[in-house]
Amino acid sequence: MQVARVKRKAFVLAALAALAAPALAQEWPKQRPVQFVVAFGPGSTTDIVARLVAQKLGESLGQSFVVENRPGAGGNIGAQYVKRAAPTATRCS
Repeated sequence: MQVARVKRKAFVLAALAALAAPALAQEWPKQRPVQFVVAFGPGSTTDIVARLVAQKLGESLGQSFVVENRPGAGGNIGAQYVKRAAPTATRCS
């Protein structure tokens, strides 16, 4: 009984390990800038931090990053903007 339980656990762990194989990455689309959507007004602490992060990421990745402010409604306007946007994989919030 005990041996069967250990074998079952070993089989489940081996199956999970086989499923956890790394995925092949696609080439990053460098022709389009990456948009950072900040749900707060320009000049706010969140905006300043987003611009600093975008600048450092741009330098290290060789990609242009754009910070776009969508303030209002406690961040809901920015969240809805990201939610309704077309899936381009170049928009962050």
